[in-house]
Amino acid sequence: MELKFDKGQNQKERLDFIHYYAKWVKSVPNEVWSRQQAELIDSFMVNANYFKMTPVKYLEMVTRRRIK
Repeated sequence: MELKFDKGQNQKERLDFIHYYAKWVKSVPNEVWSRQQAELIDSFMVNANYFKMTPVKYLEMVTRRRIK
């Protein structure tokens, strides 16, 4: 099944989120946003342990995508 979406709208939504998040980061103490970033990064690391692909296979896949 092919998903169709408006690339321009998608880009606008991404940029809107970036501006929103940058404004939020500037408005809260460093301890608040840095703690949230640490939790996010830690969750990525935990999830990486459940990823079935080996690092070597992942790098092969990424390399093939760049060549295309």
